[in-house]
Parts: sequence; structure tokens; C-alpha cells
Amino acid sequence: MRNMVPSPGATVQDDPVALAEIELIGELMIAASTAAEERLSFARIDEVLEVDRTAVPCANC
Repeated sequence: MRNMVPSPGATVQDDPVALAEIELIGELMIAASTAAEERLSFARIDEVLEVDRTAVPCANC
């Protein structure tokens, strides 16, 4: 197994995907800390992450 070593001088600021993931996790943490219930529902998680779960017709199905 190879060890993954970051490039010298690489930071999280160089990785836009990592920054986006950190921001999304932060939003979930804020929502969870202010929620009345013990766990966030799937619907609330989708709302926080701005996910639209409406069915989209499949053209190739």
C-alpha cells in the first residue's frame, strides 16, 4: 500500500473540492447544533445542502 503524501507546499487552499466539502460540513454542523431533534432528517440534510430530490425523467431508460 502506498502512502499518500501531499505535494511540498500544497495547502487546502489549493484544493477547491476540499474547500467546498469543508463548507458543506460546516453548514451541516450548524444545522445539527440548532436542530430540536436528535438527528437531522434526510429532508433537512437535503435542504441544508440545497439538494433537489425531484425525479428527473430518464431519456435513455
